[in-house]
Amino acid sequence: MLKVARWSNPLLAAALGLSLPIFVPSIVLAQQNFGSAASDSALPDAPQPQQNGETSTPQQSGAGSITGTVLDTNRDVVQGARVSLTGSGGSALRTVESGSNGQFSFTELRPDIYTITVTAPGMKGFSSRQLPLRAGQAEIMPPITLSVFGGSTSVTVSGNKEELSKQQVQIAVQQRIGRVIPNFYSTYDWNAPPMLAKQKLHLGIRAVIDPVSFLTVAGVAGIEQYRNTFPSYGGGIEGYGKRYGAAFANHVSGTMLGHAVYPAIFHQDPRYFYKGKGGVGSRALYAISAAVIARGDDGRWQPNYSRVLGHFSAAAISNLYYPASDRGISLVLINGLAATGATAGGNLIREFLLKRITSHVPEGANGQP
Repeated sequence: MLKVARWSNPLLAAALGLSLPIFVPSIVLAQQNFGSAASDSALPDAPQPQQNGETSTPQQSGAGSITGTVLDTNRDVVQGARVSLTGSGGSALRTVESGSNGQFSFTELRPDIYTITVTAPGMKGFSSRQLPLRAGQAEIMPPITLSVFGGSTSVTVSGNKEELSKQQVQIAVQQRIGRVIPNFYSTYDWNAPPMLAKQKLHLGIRAVIDPVSFLTVAGVAGIEQYRNTFPSYGGGIEGYGKRYGAAFANHVSGTMLGHAVYPAIFHQDPRYFYKGKGGVGSRALYAISAAVIARGDDGRWQPNYSRVLGHFSAAAISNLYYPASDRGISLVLINGLAATGATAGGNLIREFLLKRITSHVPEGANGQP
């Protein structure tokens, strides 16, 4: 009869899933990559159009920057929008125009409290909240969406989706729980642009190699060693090494399949979109349902093929390296279902707890409008 060891503490399993996409039930199979990291690739420099206001100050030690992207309601980039930077004194310091990729950039900024104002012909204006900037801080604003005010508009719209995708990865990389544990697969911008397949793969690779992931795998292997999960592995250093290898294999297969390969194939977004609005019941229902419902790259909600198939595929692959006594269809079914349940539990934690303790959440990104 097949024996499948079980974890007695599902809360511990869900917590581990927030920092590492490894499988959280008995055999730590299918993964829950709630805290993975993203591609290191930096965005190309935004176009530096002619400034109409105060010229930039000389390079100074610890200077900061504010960058962002202007979109229309169709999530296409807007070229030629007028972007003004205002300091704490209330006067406009600099003014630039968004480039062909919709981006703008203010660099070499002293520590201060700034405000960004964006206007474009035929479109409603935008004014940001106050943006406190520390010395050396690189502030990346969430995409700024302008809606048509009425009549025709002369604003040039283009579709440089790769630049937007790279920016989303850069935003994700900075998000860490307590500045340590990755929280890269949460987005607090309800209208965040989708990531292209290349960026999804880069994000998955970064998730696999993040230092916190190695430490979490080590902790999972240690728990299995203590509980003598998979007795066939034995004890001592050799037994621990086998458990660590199996847990790391789960981490790799689960992360790459559920958060990179399948999302690229099915054109789905691997991130959890923070809601933040409504009553506790509606938010909880949304968080739980997100385990089986995902947002497509086209912005529509659809069955979460990527995450569910990722869980069951990782469980199936584990039959290649787990002890013969623990292999079989039961292993796949039990761990696939358990991982899906752990996803729902992790989403509840994301929805109600993590935003307040996550660093570098973009200013103004507060979930559903």
